[in-house]
Amino acid sequence: MLAFSFSNYSQNDTLVLKNNDRLIGEIKKMENGILTIETDYSDDDFTVKWIDIIKINSSQTFLVTVTNGERYTTAISSEENPKWVKLINGSQAMSIEIKDIVYIKPIKSSFKSRLDASVSFGFNFTKNNNLKQLTVRSNLGYTAQYWSLTATFNSVRSNQDDVDEISRTDGSLQFRYFLKKDKFAMFISEFLSNDEQKLKLRMTNRVGLGKYFIHSNRLYLGAGTGLAWTNETFYDSEDEARNSLEAFGAVEFNIFDMKNIDLLTSFILYPSLSESKRIRLDYKIDLKYDLPWDFFIKLGLSYN
Repeated sequence: MLAFSFSNYSQNDTLVLKNNDRLIGEIKKMENGILTIETDYSDDDFTVKWIDIIKINSSQTFLVTVTNGERYTTAISSEENPKWVKLINGSQAMSIEIKDIVYIKPIKSSFKSRLDASVSFGFNFTKNNNLKQLTVRSNLGYTAQYWSLTATFNSVRSNQDDVDEISRTDGSLQFRYFLKKDKFAMFISEFLSNDEQKLKLRMTNRVGLGKYFIHSNRLYLGAGTGLAWTNETFYDSEDEARNSLEAFGAVEFNIFDMKNIDLLTSFILYPSLSESKRIRLDYKIDLKYDLPWDFFIKLGLSYN
């Protein structure tokens, strides 16, 4: 497997933890309750629970999101009162509890500082049945103060003796514009090609509104609704190409700091408005339970 990613940071930041340990390095991001910091004295990045930090000081400019959905481009400095920080944007300053911050990303004026990208390749070979499988997973994202753009591309191709070649390819382009009170507008374009379903291409374009009902450093719950236009073509000549206007409703629930349990689950329901009695469903669940001595049990399911 080969994987690589890139990002760009160049400042020294200081963290003080509740046990009075001090970390000095470069903050990369804070997301889902975990802050990542790179230091000169370690080959690997440190990850720290955000709620364990009592002081933070940095001269960098950050994109900061708080629990009520407000977003700021600001510097961060600690106050005398532990667990409180000051957000400074030009001549304006405001105090806020550390626990109320749910997302941090260092940004600069350059395009590259707001960009994140990664790609992974995997190859499996089994001699017994001459199985060859190639996998590709990739994503590209750009984050601005009030909007974000994300693209993904994933592919699996398998070939073995006495079996037809199987391939599954999917990708997406997602645009979100963040509104007041943790609401957002979204446009999402997705495609899927899957030999197993004899699906040559399914293109789905969605437009709608969403809201985070819970947004903290332990979990979040969000939902959205809108309209979708789906176009499908099939490998089987008996199945004609079809266009469908659909409504959609989506819910996503993520627990990432609840003792020994991590849970991410989502479903999207597509009742067709142009085809009678047709309903599509995309469902996903990833559940992980931590055991002693760094063992864990993990279950993942995707259903389309």
